[in-house]
Amino acid sequence: MTAIKASDVDRFIAKPNPAQPIVLVFGPDIGLVRERVDALVRASVDDPNDPFALARIEGDELASNPARLVEETHTIPLFGGRRAVLVKAGARNIASAVETVIAAPSSECRVIIEAGNLNKSAPLRALCEKAKVAAALPCYADNERALAQLIDDEMHAANLAITPDARSALLGLLGGDRLASRNEIRKLALYSQGQKSIELADVMAVVADASQMALDGVTDAVFAGKTGEVDSEFGKARASGSSPAAIVSAAIRQVANLHKMKLAIESGDSIEFAMKRAAPPVHFTRERGVSEALRAWSPARLLRAMDQLAEASLEMRRNAPLAEAIAQRTLLSLAANARKKA
Repeated sequence: MTAIKASDVDRFIAKPNPAQPIVLVFGPDIGLVRERVDALVRASVDDPNDPFALARIEGDELASNPARLVEETHTIPLFGGRRAVLVKAGARNIASAVETVIAAPSSECRVIIEAGNLNKSAPLRALCEKAKVAAALPCYADNERALAQLIDDEMHAANLAITPDARSALLGLLGGDRLASRNEIRKLALYSQGQKSIELADVMAVVADASQMALDGVTDAVFAGKTGEVDSEFGKARASGSSPAAIVSAAIRQVANLHKMKLAIESGDSIEFAMKRAAPPVHFTRERGVSEALRAWSPARLLRAMDQLAEASLEMRRNAPLAEAIAQRTLLSLAANARKKA
């Protein structure tokens, strides 16, 4: 088997194995797929812009002419030098074309296949994972450790430091797509040029959706029962531009999500699995607070909390001048209720 573990992919990219000239790069993180494909191309040819050194084939075109891949693989470069073939998989099955080149690989040409998310039974993935001359490189969304390393690498490249609170906030705003994350960090670094370090205000100004970040802070504090933090988080949400109605609406969405996750847990899911299956999945920076909330609330109590928030929302519309006080009082009441055992 030549499936490469996710933790070993970067090592393979840094030093591709010559005995595995056929490389499949796939996964749900399209930005990471593209980044790793580009790195493999740079490692395989002297000039990626030279069409004689790098042949590009669309997958759907290859499906109509499977023999083209093996022909391109064994083509000798017109002016010498290293050669590679880049195939971008599409909707059509190209496993038969890849199978042909696996049977007759070239030690002088690397075949790089760029694909999206493939399940274990997908013919292309299964073929490359089983072949000794091929390597299958999975690209999954970055976890906290990978994102932290990405921040460190970009900060080092920009010769900048970042404060702990700014780093923590930045971690919470990244993930899901490597290329998008890297671009956000570079944008932040460019904005902060001339400073000794990046501060929380810089992250909020450049990267953060400040209002969403503040809404997450107040709802997490409420349902985790952190009564001492509710007022300060509520103030941050108001300062970020969120209205009292928007804050209560965020709490209603959060209680609905918690109710779905709690039902899944009572059906046998672990807390961790329920948070991953949520739509959208709970970001790792919020897992602790959401986990505390799921332990504190039962489904029945969450339904009562939903009714309480709906009543508060109606009362706020009827008494607009008192909307802020009503919202704050309701959230504090819910936070206190979260601390109760039943």
